[in-house]
Amino acid sequence: MRNLSVVFVMAMSVSACSGPTEYDVLIRNGTIYDGSGGAPVTGDVAISGDTVVAVGAIGDATGRTEIDAKGLAVAPGFINMLSWAGTPLLADGRSQSDIRQGVTLEVFGEGLSGGPLTPTMKTEIVKQQGDIKYAIEWTTLKEYLDHLVAKGVSTNIASFIGATTVRMNVLGEDNREPTATELNTMRGLVAQAMREGALGVGSSLIYAPAFYAKTPELIALARVAGEHGGIYISHMRSEGNRLLEAVDELIMIAREAKVPAEIYHLKAAGKENWTKLDEVIRKVEDARAAGLEISADMYTYTAGSTGLDAAMPPWVQEGGHAAWINRLEDSKIRQRVLREMTTRTTEWENLYLAAGAEGTLLVGFKNDALKPLAGRTLAEVAKSRGQSPEDTAIDLVIEDGSRVQVVYFLMSEKNVRRQMALPWMSFSSDAGSMAPEGVFLKSSTHPRAYGSFARVVGRYTREGVLTLQDAVRKLTSQPARVLRIEKRGSLAPGYFADVTIFDPAKINDHATFEKPHQYSTGMVHVLVNGVSVLKDGVHTGATPGRVVKGRGAKAW
Repeated sequence: MRNLSVVFVMAMSVSACSGPTEYDVLIRNGTIYDGSGGAPVTGDVAISGDTVVAVGAIGDATGRTEIDAKGLAVAPGFINMLSWAGTPLLADGRSQSDIRQGVTLEVFGEGLSGGPLTPTMKTEIVKQQGDIKYAIEWTTLKEYLDHLVAKGVSTNIASFIGATTVRMNVLGEDNREPTATELNTMRGLVAQAMREGALGVGSSLIYAPAFYAKTPELIALARVAGEHGGIYISHMRSEGNRLLEAVDELIMIAREAKVPAEIYHLKAAGKENWTKLDEVIRKVEDARAAGLEISADMYTYTAGSTGLDAAMPPWVQEGGHAAWINRLEDSKIRQRVLREMTTRTTEWENLYLAAGAEGTLLVGFKNDALKPLAGRTLAEVAKSRGQSPEDTAIDLVIEDGSRVQVVYFLMSEKNVRRQMALPWMSFSSDAGSMAPEGVFLKSSTHPRAYGSFARVVGRYTREGVLTLQDAVRKLTSQPARVLRIEKRGSLAPGYFADVTIFDPAKINDHATFEKPHQYSTGMVHVLVNGVSVLKDGVHTGATPGRVVKGRGAKAW
Protein backbone atom coordinates (compact mmCIF):
# COMPACT_ATOMS: atom_id res chain seq x y z
CA MET A 1 0.00 0.00 0.00
CA ARG A 2 1.19 3.53 -0.67
CA ASN A 3 2.87 5.46 2.08
CA LEU A 4 0.66 8.32 3.23
CA SER A 5 3.44 10.86 2.70
CA VAL A 6 3.49 9.94 -0.99
CA VAL A 7 -0.26 10.39 -1.17
CA PHE A 8 0.07 13.78 0.53
CA VAL A 9 2.57 14.94 -2.07
CA MET A 10 0.34 13.71 -4.88
CA ALA A 11 -2.69 15.49 -3.45
CA MET A 12 -0.77 18.75 -3.04
CA SER A 13 0.58 18.54 -6.59
CA VAL A 14 -2.89 18.03 -8.04
CA SER A 15 -4.15 21.06 -6.13
CA ALA A 16 -1.24 23.25 -7.25
CA CYS A 17 -1.45 22.33 -10.93
CA SER A 18 -5.15 22.32 -11.60
CA GLY A 19 -6.58 24.97 -9.28
CA PRO A 20 -9.63 24.57 -7.05
CA THR A 21 -11.45 21.27 -7.53
CA GLU A 22 -14.96 20.32 -6.48
CA TYR A 23 -15.47 16.84 -5.10
CA ASP A 24 -18.69 15.06 -4.25
CA VAL A 25 -17.60 14.64 -0.62
CA LEU A 26 -14.73 16.37 1.14
CA ILE A 27 -13.82 15.25 4.66
CA ARG A 28 -11.67 17.93 6.25
CA ASN A 29 -9.23 18.08 9.15
CA GLY A 30 -9.61 14.48 10.30
CA THR A 31 -7.03 12.31 12.02
CA ILE A 32 -6.53 9.79 9.24
CA TYR A 33 -5.92 6.11 10.01
CA ASP A 34 -5.45 4.76 6.49
CA GLY A 35 -5.64 1.06 7.40
CA SER A 36 -1.95 0.30 7.01
CA GLY A 37 -1.23 0.32 10.74
CA GLY A 38 1.05 3.31 10.40
CA ALA A 39 0.87 6.40 12.56
CA PRO A 40 -2.14 8.64 11.87
CA VAL A 41 -1.84 12.02 10.18
CA THR A 42 -4.10 15.04 10.07
CA GLY A 43 -5.57 15.80 6.68
CA ASP A 44 -8.46 15.57 4.26
CA VAL A 45 -10.17 12.84 2.22
CA ALA A 46 -11.77 13.65 -1.14
CA ILE A 47 -14.40 11.42 -2.73
CA SER A 48 -15.82 11.50 -6.25
CA GLY A 49 -18.69 9.14 -6.93
CA ASP A 50 -17.93 5.87 -5.16
CA THR A 51 -14.16 6.34 -5.04
CA VAL A 52 -11.55 7.98 -2.84
CA VAL A 53 -9.57 10.26 -5.17
CA ALA A 54 -7.23 12.10 -2.83
CA VAL A 55 -5.95 11.79 0.72
CA GLY A 56 -3.83 14.43 2.40
CA ALA A 57 -3.44 18.21 2.29
CA ILE A 58 -6.06 18.91 -0.36
CA GLY A 59 -5.88 22.70 -0.07
CA ASP A 60 -8.59 25.01 -1.41
CA ALA A 61 -10.75 22.31 -3.04
CA THR A 62 -14.43 22.22 -2.19
CA GLY A 63 -16.99 19.49 -1.77
CA ARG A 64 -20.65 19.36 -2.67
CA THR A 65 -20.91 17.80 0.77
CA GLU A 66 -18.28 18.75 3.34
CA ILE A 67 -17.68 17.05 6.67
CA ASP A 68 -15.60 18.68 9.37
CA ALA A 69 -13.80 15.79 11.07
CA LYS A 70 -11.60 17.86 13.37
CA GLY A 71 -10.84 15.85 16.50
CA LEU A 72 -12.29 12.68 14.94
CA ALA A 73 -10.69 9.53 13.54
CA VAL A 74 -11.21 8.93 9.82
CA ALA A 75 -10.69 5.30 8.77
CA PRO A 76 -11.70 2.76 6.14
CA GLY A 77 -14.99 0.97 6.68
CA PHE A 78 -14.75 -2.06 8.96
CA ILE A 79 -15.04 -5.63 7.67
CA ASN A 80 -17.08 -8.17 9.65
CA MET A 81 -15.30 -11.44 8.90
CA LEU A 82 -18.19 -13.60 10.14
CA SER A 83 -21.66 -12.15 9.90
CA TRP A 84 -25.10 -13.73 10.22
CA ALA A 85 -26.77 -10.55 8.97
CA GLY A 86 -28.25 -12.26 5.90
CA THR A 87 -31.64 -13.05 7.44
CA PRO A 88 -31.89 -9.79 9.44
CA LEU A 89 -31.15 -7.85 6.24
CA LEU A 90 -34.18 -9.46 4.63
CA ALA A 91 -36.27 -7.88 7.38
CA ASP A 92 -34.41 -4.57 7.60
CA GLY A 93 -31.73 -3.70 5.06
CA ARG A 94 -30.35 -0.81 7.12
CA SER A 95 -28.00 -3.09 9.09
CA GLN A 96 -28.35 -0.72 12.00
CA SER A 97 -26.34 -2.37 14.78
CA ASP A 98 -23.31 -2.87 12.53
CA ILE A 99 -23.47 0.42 10.61
CA ARG A 100 -23.49 2.25 13.93
CA GLN A 101 -20.15 0.57 14.69
CA GLY A 102 -18.61 1.37 11.30
CA VAL A 103 -19.10 -1.98 9.55
CA THR A 104 -19.35 -1.52 5.78
CA LEU A 105 -18.86 -5.14 4.64
CA GLU A 106 -20.71 -8.20 5.99
CA VAL A 107 -19.15 -11.58 5.15
CA PHE A 108 -21.39 -14.67 5.22
CA GLY A 109 -20.85 -18.39 4.79
CA GLU A 110 -19.84 -20.19 8.01
CA GLY A 111 -20.70 -23.70 6.82
CA LEU A 112 -24.08 -22.62 5.52
CA SER A 113 -24.52 -20.17 2.64
CA GLY A 114 -27.50 -18.59 0.90
CA GLY A 115 -27.09 -20.98 -2.02
CA PRO A 116 -27.02 -23.22 -3.89
CA LEU A 117 -30.30 -24.66 -2.60
CA THR A 118 -32.28 -27.71 -3.64
CA PRO A 119 -36.10 -27.76 -3.39
CA THR A 120 -35.79 -29.95 -0.28
CA MET A 121 -33.39 -27.50 1.33
CA LYS A 122 -35.70 -24.58 0.58
CA THR A 123 -38.63 -26.38 2.19
CA GLU A 124 -36.62 -27.14 5.33
CA ILE A 125 -35.33 -23.55 5.63
CA VAL A 126 -38.88 -22.19 5.46
CA LYS A 127 -39.98 -24.75 8.07
CA GLN A 128 -37.19 -23.72 10.45
CA GLN A 129 -37.70 -19.95 10.11
CA GLY A 130 -38.08 -18.13 13.42
CA ASP A 131 -39.32 -14.59 14.01
CA ILE A 132 -38.31 -13.40 10.53
CA LYS A 133 -40.41 -14.96 7.75
CA TYR A 134 -39.42 -14.70 4.11
CA ALA A 135 -39.97 -16.36 0.77
CA ILE A 136 -36.95 -17.98 -0.87
CA GLU A 137 -36.82 -16.40 -4.32
CA TRP A 138 -33.36 -17.65 -5.31
CA THR A 139 -31.44 -20.87 -5.88
CA THR A 140 -27.75 -20.06 -6.42
CA LEU A 141 -25.43 -18.12 -4.13
CA LYS A 142 -25.17 -15.34 -6.72
CA GLU A 143 -28.96 -15.06 -6.89
CA TYR A 144 -29.14 -14.84 -3.09
CA LEU A 145 -26.63 -12.00 -2.84
CA ASP A 146 -28.21 -10.17 -5.78
CA HIS A 147 -31.62 -10.57 -4.10
CA LEU A 148 -30.38 -8.85 -0.95
CA VAL A 149 -28.90 -5.95 -2.91
CA ALA A 150 -32.07 -5.60 -4.99
CA LYS A 151 -34.09 -5.30 -1.77
CA GLY A 152 -31.65 -2.63 -0.59
CA VAL A 153 -28.89 -3.01 1.99
CA SER A 154 -26.79 -0.35 3.67
CA THR A 155 -23.65 -2.47 3.93
CA ASN A 156 -21.74 -4.26 1.23
CA ILE A 157 -22.10 -8.04 1.34
CA ALA A 158 -19.92 -11.02 0.38
CA SER A 159 -20.01 -14.73 1.03
CA PHE A 160 -18.14 -17.99 1.15
CA ILE A 161 -19.78 -21.08 -0.31
CA GLY A 162 -20.75 -23.23 2.68
CA ALA A 163 -19.23 -26.70 2.78
CA THR A 164 -22.35 -27.86 4.65
CA THR A 165 -24.59 -26.38 1.96
CA VAL A 166 -22.59 -28.19 -0.71
CA ARG A 167 -22.80 -31.47 1.23
CA MET A 168 -26.56 -31.15 1.72
CA ASN A 169 -27.05 -30.52 -2.00
CA VAL A 170 -25.59 -33.94 -2.77
CA LEU A 171 -25.82 -36.10 0.38
CA GLY A 172 -28.70 -34.54 2.28
CA GLU A 173 -28.06 -34.89 6.02
CA ASP A 174 -26.74 -38.45 5.90
CA ASN A 175 -23.74 -39.55 7.92
CA ARG A 176 -21.62 -41.06 5.17
CA GLU A 177 -18.76 -40.26 2.85
CA PRO A 178 -19.48 -39.17 -0.73
CA THR A 179 -18.73 -41.50 -3.59
CA ALA A 180 -16.17 -40.38 -6.15
CA THR A 181 -19.00 -39.26 -8.43
CA GLU A 182 -20.73 -37.37 -5.63
CA LEU A 183 -17.52 -35.67 -4.57
CA ASN A 184 -16.96 -34.56 -8.15
CA THR A 185 -20.48 -33.06 -8.13
CA MET A 186 -19.68 -31.25 -4.89
CA ARG A 187 -16.47 -29.89 -6.37
CA GLY A 188 -18.48 -28.65 -9.34
CA LEU A 189 -20.84 -26.74 -7.04
CA VAL A 190 -17.86 -25.06 -5.39
CA ALA A 191 -16.39 -24.14 -8.78
CA GLN A 192 -19.72 -22.62 -9.88
CA ALA A 193 -19.98 -20.57 -6.68
CA MET A 194 -16.39 -19.37 -7.06
CA ARG A 195 -17.13 -18.19 -10.60
CA GLU A 196 -20.17 -16.40 -9.20
CA GLY A 197 -17.96 -14.49 -6.77
CA ALA A 198 -17.67 -16.61 -3.61
CA LEU A 199 -14.64 -15.82 -1.47
CA GLY A 200 -13.81 -19.47 -0.86
CA VAL A 201 -15.16 -22.46 1.07
CA GLY A 202 -16.40 -22.11 4.67
CA SER A 203 -16.96 -25.01 7.06
CA SER A 204 -18.52 -25.42 10.52
CA LEU A 205 -17.34 -28.81 11.67
CA ILE A 206 -18.89 -29.19 15.14
CA TYR A 207 -22.43 -29.23 13.74
CA ALA A 208 -24.33 -32.01 12.01
CA PRO A 209 -24.22 -32.69 9.08
CA ALA A 210 -20.87 -30.85 8.68
CA PHE A 211 -19.47 -33.04 11.47
CA TYR A 212 -19.74 -36.06 9.16
CA ALA A 213 -17.29 -34.66 6.60
CA LYS A 214 -13.85 -36.27 6.74
CA THR A 215 -10.63 -34.35 6.11
CA PRO A 216 -10.11 -35.61 2.51
CA GLU A 217 -13.54 -34.26 1.54
CA LEU A 218 -12.63 -30.85 2.91
CA ILE A 219 -9.27 -30.88 1.15
CA ALA A 220 -10.99 -31.67 -2.15
CA LEU A 221 -13.41 -28.74 -1.79
CA ALA A 222 -10.76 -26.33 -0.53
CA ARG A 223 -8.50 -27.20 -3.46
CA VAL A 224 -11.20 -26.01 -5.89
CA ALA A 225 -11.53 -22.75 -3.97
CA GLY A 226 -7.77 -22.24 -4.19
CA GLU A 227 -7.74 -22.92 -7.91
CA HIS A 228 -10.18 -20.03 -8.30
CA GLY A 229 -8.25 -17.60 -6.12
CA GLY A 230 -10.19 -18.24 -2.91
CA ILE A 231 -9.42 -19.44 0.61
CA TYR A 232 -10.60 -22.02 3.15
CA ILE A 233 -12.18 -20.72 6.36
CA SER A 234 -13.38 -22.91 9.20
CA HIS A 235 -15.20 -23.20 12.47
CA MET A 236 -12.82 -25.98 13.36
CA ARG A 237 -13.76 -29.47 14.48
CA SER A 238 -13.02 -28.51 18.07
CA GLU A 239 -12.36 -25.35 20.05
CA GLY A 240 -12.06 -27.26 23.31
CA ASN A 241 -10.91 -30.75 24.20
CA ARG A 242 -9.38 -31.41 20.76
CA LEU A 243 -8.46 -27.83 19.93
CA LEU A 244 -4.84 -28.64 19.06
CA GLU A 245 -5.82 -31.53 16.81
CA ALA A 246 -8.36 -29.27 15.09
CA VAL A 247 -5.67 -26.68 14.37
CA ASP A 248 -3.51 -29.47 12.93
CA GLU A 249 -6.38 -30.47 10.62
CA LEU A 250 -6.87 -26.91 9.37
CA ILE A 251 -3.15 -26.56 8.68
CA MET A 252 -3.15 -29.92 6.88
CA ILE A 253 -6.05 -28.80 4.70
CA ALA A 254 -4.21 -25.59 3.83
CA ARG A 255 -1.03 -27.49 2.98
CA GLU A 256 -2.64 -30.29 0.96
CA ALA A 257 -5.11 -28.06 -0.87
CA LYS A 258 -2.47 -25.37 -1.45
CA VAL A 259 -4.82 -22.70 -0.17
CA PRO A 260 -4.74 -19.98 2.52
CA ALA A 261 -6.79 -20.84 5.62
CA GLU A 262 -8.53 -18.76 8.29
CA ILE A 263 -9.77 -19.92 11.70
CA TYR A 264 -13.24 -18.63 12.46
CA HIS A 265 -13.65 -17.01 15.92
CA LEU A 266 -10.50 -18.45 17.47
CA LYS A 267 -10.92 -19.44 21.11
CA ALA A 268 -9.88 -21.94 23.75
CA ALA A 269 -13.29 -23.04 25.04
CA GLY A 270 -13.80 -24.48 28.51
CA LYS A 271 -11.64 -23.61 31.51
CA GLU A 272 -9.63 -26.83 31.27
CA ASN A 273 -8.57 -25.77 27.76
CA TRP A 274 -7.57 -22.14 28.41
CA THR A 275 -3.89 -23.03 28.72
CA LYS A 276 -3.86 -24.47 25.20
CA LEU A 277 -3.75 -21.03 23.60
CA ASP A 278 0.05 -20.91 23.78
CA GLU A 279 0.33 -24.07 21.72
CA VAL A 280 -2.31 -22.88 19.24
CA ILE A 281 -0.32 -19.71 18.63
CA ARG A 282 2.89 -21.71 18.22
CA LYS A 283 1.28 -24.02 15.66
CA VAL A 284 -0.12 -21.14 13.61
CA GLU A 285 3.11 -19.15 13.68
CA ASP A 286 5.22 -22.20 12.78
CA ALA A 287 2.92 -22.83 9.81
CA ARG A 288 3.21 -19.19 8.76
CA ALA A 289 6.98 -19.34 9.06
CA ALA A 290 6.89 -22.40 6.78
CA GLY A 291 5.10 -20.37 4.10
CA LEU A 292 1.45 -21.21 4.75
CA GLU A 293 -1.04 -18.34 4.89
CA ILE A 294 -2.83 -19.09 8.17
CA SER A 295 -4.81 -16.40 9.99
CA ALA A 296 -7.77 -16.04 12.35
CA ASP A 297 -10.60 -13.82 13.46
CA MET A 298 -12.35 -13.48 16.83
CA TYR A 299 -15.06 -11.68 18.76
CA THR A 300 -14.17 -9.81 21.95
CA TYR A 301 -16.36 -11.60 24.49
CA THR A 302 -15.91 -14.48 26.92
CA ALA A 303 -19.11 -16.19 25.75
CA GLY A 304 -20.14 -17.62 22.42
CA SER A 305 -23.60 -18.27 21.06
CA THR A 306 -25.09 -21.17 19.15
CA GLY A 307 -27.81 -23.75 19.71
CA LEU A 308 -28.57 -26.62 22.07
CA ASP A 309 -27.56 -28.87 19.19
CA ALA A 310 -24.02 -28.20 20.45
CA ALA A 311 -25.07 -29.83 23.73
CA MET A 312 -26.04 -33.13 22.13
CA PRO A 313 -24.08 -35.76 20.14
CA PRO A 314 -24.09 -35.44 16.34
CA TRP A 315 -25.33 -39.00 15.80
CA VAL A 316 -28.74 -38.16 17.30
CA GLN A 317 -29.11 -35.29 14.79
CA GLU A 318 -28.46 -37.30 11.63
CA GLY A 319 -31.13 -36.82 8.98
CA GLY A 320 -32.19 -33.33 9.99
CA HIS A 321 -34.30 -31.62 12.63
CA ALA A 322 -37.41 -33.81 12.42
CA ALA A 323 -35.33 -36.99 12.72
CA TRP A 324 -33.49 -35.46 15.70
CA ILE A 325 -36.73 -34.74 17.57
CA ASN A 326 -38.16 -38.17 16.75
CA ARG A 327 -35.12 -39.80 18.32
CA LEU A 328 -35.30 -37.58 21.40
CA GLU A 329 -38.89 -38.69 21.92
CA ASP A 330 -37.76 -42.34 22.06
CA SER A 331 -37.14 -43.11 25.76
CA LYS A 332 -34.18 -45.45 25.16
CA ILE A 333 -32.43 -43.01 22.84
CA ARG A 334 -33.17 -40.17 25.23
CA GLN A 335 -31.41 -42.03 28.05
CA ARG A 336 -28.35 -42.53 25.86
CA VAL A 337 -28.30 -38.84 24.94
CA LEU A 338 -28.61 -37.86 28.61
CA ARG A 339 -25.60 -40.00 29.47
CA GLU A 340 -23.50 -38.57 26.64
CA MET A 341 -24.41 -34.96 27.50
CA THR A 342 -22.73 -35.40 30.88
CA THR A 343 -19.77 -37.54 29.80
CA ARG A 344 -16.46 -35.91 28.96
CA THR A 345 -15.38 -36.92 25.45
CA THR A 346 -13.10 -36.04 22.58
CA GLU A 347 -15.49 -37.59 20.03
CA TRP A 348 -17.65 -34.48 19.64
CA GLU A 349 -17.77 -30.86 20.83
CA ASN A 350 -19.96 -30.68 23.95
CA LEU A 351 -20.38 -26.97 24.69
CA TYR A 352 -22.94 -27.64 27.42
CA LEU A 353 -20.45 -29.66 29.42
CA ALA A 354 -17.81 -26.95 28.90
CA ALA A 355 -20.10 -24.13 30.05
CA GLY A 356 -22.27 -25.89 32.63
CA ALA A 357 -25.97 -25.31 33.16
CA GLU A 358 -25.28 -22.05 35.01
CA GLY A 359 -23.16 -20.87 32.09
CA THR A 360 -25.80 -21.66 29.46
CA LEU A 361 -28.07 -18.65 28.87
CA LEU A 362 -31.27 -19.13 26.86
CA VAL A 363 -31.79 -16.35 24.29
CA GLY A 364 -33.84 -17.46 21.27
CA PHE A 365 -37.08 -19.42 20.79
CA LYS A 366 -39.56 -19.92 17.92
CA ASN A 367 -42.44 -20.90 20.20
CA ASP A 368 -44.12 -17.80 21.65
CA ALA A 369 -44.99 -19.74 24.79
CA LEU A 370 -41.28 -20.25 25.51
CA LYS A 371 -40.09 -16.71 24.75
CA PRO A 372 -40.48 -15.59 28.40
CA LEU A 373 -37.62 -17.98 29.22
CA ALA A 374 -35.17 -15.84 27.24
CA GLY A 375 -32.60 -14.27 29.52
CA ARG A 376 -32.69 -17.12 32.05
CA THR A 377 -30.03 -19.77 32.46
CA LEU A 378 -30.66 -23.41 31.73
CA ALA A 379 -30.02 -24.11 35.43
CA GLU A 380 -32.74 -21.66 36.47
CA VAL A 381 -35.31 -23.07 34.05
CA ALA A 382 -34.46 -26.64 35.05
CA LYS A 383 -34.95 -25.79 38.72
CA SER A 384 -38.32 -24.18 38.04
CA ARG A 385 -39.41 -27.28 36.14
CA GLY A 386 -38.10 -29.71 38.74
CA GLN A 387 -35.89 -31.42 36.14
CA SER A 388 -32.24 -31.99 35.45
CA PRO A 389 -30.69 -29.39 33.12
CA GLU A 390 -30.08 -32.14 30.53
CA ASP A 391 -33.74 -33.20 30.52
CA THR A 392 -34.74 -29.55 30.27
CA ALA A 393 -32.46 -29.00 27.26
CA ILE A 394 -33.99 -31.98 25.47
CA ASP A 395 -37.54 -30.90 26.27
CA LEU A 396 -36.90 -27.34 25.12
CA VAL A 397 -35.64 -28.56 21.73
CA ILE A 398 -38.77 -30.71 21.35
CA GLU A 399 -41.18 -28.02 22.57
CA ASP A 400 -39.68 -25.25 20.48
CA GLY A 401 -39.24 -27.24 17.28
CA SER A 402 -35.81 -25.64 16.89
CA ARG A 403 -32.25 -26.02 18.10
CA VAL A 404 -32.94 -23.17 20.61
CA GLN A 405 -30.40 -20.34 20.55
CA VAL A 406 -28.26 -20.06 23.68
CA VAL A 407 -25.18 -18.26 24.96
CA TYR A 408 -22.37 -20.41 26.36
CA PHE A 409 -19.83 -18.83 28.74
CA LEU A 410 -16.59 -20.55 27.75
CA MET A 411 -13.54 -18.27 27.43
CA SER A 412 -11.13 -16.27 29.60
CA GLU A 413 -10.69 -12.51 29.38
CA LYS A 414 -6.93 -12.99 29.58
CA ASN A 415 -6.99 -15.08 26.40
CA VAL A 416 -9.30 -12.62 24.66
CA ARG A 417 -6.80 -9.81 25.25
CA ARG A 418 -3.84 -11.92 24.19
CA GLN A 419 -5.50 -13.00 20.96
CA MET A 420 -6.42 -9.43 20.05
CA ALA A 421 -2.76 -8.44 19.91
CA LEU A 422 -1.75 -11.20 17.47
CA PRO A 423 -0.64 -9.64 14.16
CA TRP A 424 -2.63 -12.17 12.10
CA MET A 425 -5.91 -11.56 13.93
CA SER A 426 -9.00 -9.78 12.58
CA PHE A 427 -12.51 -9.44 14.03
CA SER A 428 -16.06 -10.68 13.56
CA SER A 429 -19.40 -10.52 15.33
CA ASP A 430 -20.65 -14.03 14.51
CA ALA A 431 -24.07 -12.42 14.80
CA GLY A 432 -26.84 -10.70 12.91
CA SER A 433 -27.07 -6.96 12.37
CA MET A 434 -30.18 -5.84 14.21
CA ALA A 435 -32.10 -2.93 15.68
CA PRO A 436 -33.81 -2.48 19.07
CA GLU A 437 -37.19 -2.34 17.39
CA GLY A 438 -39.79 -4.39 15.55
CA VAL A 439 -39.24 -8.06 14.88
CA PHE A 440 -35.79 -8.03 16.50
CA LEU A 441 -37.27 -7.44 19.95
CA LYS A 442 -39.19 -10.72 19.81
CA SER A 443 -36.03 -12.55 20.91
CA SER A 444 -32.95 -11.84 22.95
CA THR A 445 -29.46 -12.12 21.47
CA HIS A 446 -25.75 -12.02 22.29
CA PRO A 447 -24.41 -8.48 22.89
CA ARG A 448 -21.82 -9.09 20.15
CA ALA A 449 -24.60 -8.24 17.67
CA TYR A 450 -24.42 -4.64 18.89
CA GLY A 451 -20.93 -4.16 20.30
CA SER A 452 -18.20 -6.32 18.74
CA PHE A 453 -16.43 -3.59 16.76
CA ALA A 454 -17.02 -0.66 19.09
CA ARG A 455 -15.26 -2.69 21.79
CA VAL A 456 -12.18 -3.04 19.59
CA VAL A 457 -11.71 0.65 18.72
CA GLY A 458 -13.20 1.82 22.00
CA ARG A 459 -12.69 -0.10 25.22
CA TYR A 460 -9.71 -2.21 24.22
CA THR A 461 -7.71 0.57 22.57
CA ARG A 462 -8.34 2.92 25.48
CA GLU A 463 -7.21 0.15 27.85
CA GLY A 464 -3.99 -0.29 25.85
CA VAL A 465 -4.59 -3.79 24.47
CA LEU A 466 -4.15 -2.38 20.95
CA THR A 467 -3.06 0.94 19.51
CA LEU A 468 -5.85 2.55 17.54
CA GLN A 469 -3.87 2.34 14.31
CA ASP A 470 -3.39 -1.41 14.76
CA ALA A 471 -7.03 -1.90 15.73
CA VAL A 472 -8.04 -0.14 12.50
CA ARG A 473 -5.61 -2.30 10.49
CA LYS A 474 -7.14 -5.47 11.95
CA LEU A 475 -10.62 -4.23 11.03
CA THR A 476 -9.78 -3.10 7.49
CA SER A 477 -6.69 -3.92 5.43
CA GLN A 478 -5.92 -7.15 7.31
CA PRO A 479 -9.27 -8.84 6.53
CA ALA A 480 -9.30 -7.38 3.01
CA ARG A 481 -5.89 -8.93 2.37
CA VAL A 482 -6.97 -12.31 3.82
CA LEU A 483 -10.17 -12.31 1.75
CA ARG A 484 -8.22 -11.24 -1.35
CA ILE A 485 -10.70 -8.51 -2.16
CA GLU A 486 -9.53 -5.50 -4.12
CA LYS A 487 -9.89 -1.77 -3.47
CA ARG A 488 -11.47 -2.16 -0.04
CA GLY A 489 -9.95 -1.87 3.41
CA SER A 490 -7.71 1.17 2.87
CA LEU A 491 -8.04 4.92 2.56
CA ALA A 492 -6.08 5.54 -0.63
CA PRO A 493 -6.80 6.98 -4.08
CA GLY A 494 -8.59 4.46 -6.28
CA TYR A 495 -10.19 2.59 -3.38
CA PHE A 496 -13.94 2.44 -2.88
CA ALA A 497 -15.17 5.12 -0.51
CA ASP A 498 -16.16 3.01 2.48
CA VAL A 499 -15.33 5.40 5.31
CA THR A 500 -15.89 5.60 9.06
CA ILE A 501 -15.58 8.77 11.14
CA PHE A 502 -15.71 8.37 14.91
CA ASP A 503 -14.63 9.83 18.22
CA PRO A 504 -11.96 7.52 19.71
CA ALA A 505 -12.56 8.97 23.17
CA LYS A 506 -16.31 8.38 23.09
CA ILE A 507 -16.95 5.30 20.97
CA ASN A 508 -18.39 2.69 23.28
CA ASP A 509 -20.47 -0.46 23.38
CA HIS A 510 -23.51 -0.61 25.68
CA ALA A 511 -25.04 -4.02 24.95
CA THR A 512 -24.93 -6.48 27.85
CA PHE A 513 -25.96 -10.08 28.28
CA GLU A 514 -28.89 -8.87 30.38
CA LYS A 515 -29.86 -6.08 27.94
CA PRO A 516 -28.28 -6.86 24.55
CA HIS A 517 -30.51 -4.72 22.31
CA GLN A 518 -28.56 -1.47 22.79
CA TYR A 519 -26.68 0.43 20.08
CA SER A 520 -23.04 1.36 20.42
CA THR A 521 -22.33 5.09 20.38
CA GLY A 522 -19.51 7.35 19.21
CA MET A 523 -19.64 6.56 15.50
CA VAL A 524 -20.44 9.91 13.87
CA HIS A 525 -20.44 9.31 10.09
CA VAL A 526 -20.32 6.24 7.85
CA LEU A 527 -20.12 6.27 4.06
CA VAL A 528 -20.61 3.18 1.90
CA ASN A 529 -19.49 3.45 -1.72
CA GLY A 530 -19.37 7.22 -1.24
CA VAL A 531 -22.94 7.48 0.05
CA SER A 532 -23.74 8.76 3.53
CA VAL A 533 -25.39 5.99 5.54
CA LEU A 534 -24.79 7.40 9.03
CA LYS A 535 -24.81 11.19 9.48
CA ASP A 536 -24.19 12.80 12.85
CA GLY A 537 -24.90 9.44 14.47
CA VAL A 538 -28.29 9.01 12.76
CA HIS A 539 -29.00 6.47 10.02
CA THR A 540 -29.91 8.20 6.77
CA GLY A 541 -31.92 5.27 5.39
CA ALA A 542 -29.62 4.98 2.38
CA THR A 543 -28.98 1.47 1.02
CA PRO A 544 -25.96 1.74 -1.31
CA GLY A 545 -24.54 -1.70 -0.45
CA ARG A 546 -23.17 -3.93 -3.23
CA VAL A 547 -22.00 -7.48 -3.68
CA VAL A 548 -18.24 -7.76 -3.16
CA LYS A 549 -16.89 -10.64 -5.20
CA GLY A 550 -13.85 -12.85 -4.88
CA ARG A 551 -11.09 -13.21 -7.41
CA GLY A 552 -12.69 -16.16 -9.16
CA ALA A 553 -15.55 -13.97 -10.41
CA LYS A 554 -13.21 -12.44 -12.98
CA ALA A 555 -13.57 -15.58 -15.07
CA TRP A 556 -17.38 -15.39 -15.01
